[in-house]
Amino acid sequence: MSAPVFDPATYDAQLAEKKQRLIELLAPFAAPEPEVFDSPREHYRLRAEFRLWREDGQRHYAMFAPGDKHTPILLDDFPIASLRINELMPRLRAAWQASEALSFKLFQVEFLTTLAGDALITLAYHRPLDEAWQAAAEKLASELNVCLVGRSRGQRLVIGRDYVEEELTVAGRRFRYRQPEGAFTQPNGAVCEKMLGWAYEALGERDDDLLELYCGNGNFTLPLATRARRVLATEISKTSVNAALANLADNGVNNVELVRLSAEELTQALNEVRPFRRLAGIDLKSYDFGSVFVDPPRAGMDPDTCELTRRFERILYISCNPETLAANIAQLSDTHQVTRCALFDQFPYTHHMEAGVLLERR
Repeated sequence: MSAPVFDPATYDAQLAEKKQRLIELLAPFAAPEPEVFDSPREHYRLRAEFRLWREDGQRHYAMFAPGDKHTPILLDDFPIASLRINELMPRLRAAWQASEALSFKLFQVEFLTTLAGDALITLAYHRPLDEAWQAAAEKLASELNVCLVGRSRGQRLVIGRDYVEEELTVAGRRFRYRQPEGAFTQPNGAVCEKMLGWAYEALGERDDDLLELYCGNGNFTLPLATRARRVLATEISKTSVNAALANLADNGVNNVELVRLSAEELTQALNEVRPFRRLAGIDLKSYDFGSVFVDPPRAGMDPDTCELTRRFERILYISCNPETLAANIAQLSDTHQVTRCALFDQFPYTHHMEAGVLLERR
């Protein structure tokens, strides 16, 4: 991750540019004007990753401009990161400066925090971690009131939990989430909460079933499950599946079946191309799907998965890459039209943006 150019004075102009870009991308599909959900101007990013750079005999937090691995940007703080990360940065640096066990061959630090105030720090090393490291790390975790993960080749030592706990409110209900170290989570918690609220409202109250592809740790699954009769959700990452199952149980959500399949594999299963052992016990024919929710990776949906979504009355689509979103809409535009769209500014001060569309059958 490279450091964005941070200048709150430019925020409104940048957001207006993103809105205009999204309008232009969706113009061929006669999309309505996007609803715009802005970000906090600073302290919005809940996770951050820093390389460490030695200078004057000390290790410093460092980032690099894209394409330049040799000119570090040394940091004492990081204004776009959460207040919790900024509070932890100097305290962690003081701890490694005071401890050979913590600092020896330490090359990378990752912070993962939540709006609820939880924090986990991952320390990555070019050496095996021993009992001296374990003792120092346990003391540090207690002093900082964080969980710690130590990583080196073939080693992963956990002090406390290997996940943080988040709470997000959607339509007046609080949902609790376990967010594992090393797995994907939305980096901008305030905007994530707005995305969940928009998706909840756009789906509406349904008396039929929902298919969800790329469900991750259940970020959208939990609130959307309260809008449908039943949900069949899929995710390929084992870490994310385990977190999603825990999150469903923690929140008492019991109308969701979760299967560890890729979107492409589920498409094959629904098309009866081949059976999957991981679908044993799940009667696909018993579902009455009216809507599909997708939140694919940057590459968007592959053509076969895109064709699968065409079967549904409603396609609710969250995208981190509006270019591939537009390409997918183009494939669907003969049968579905965009009836709602939104811009979510997950990544201020960068060109990246998150978008949402509701496509309904013509």
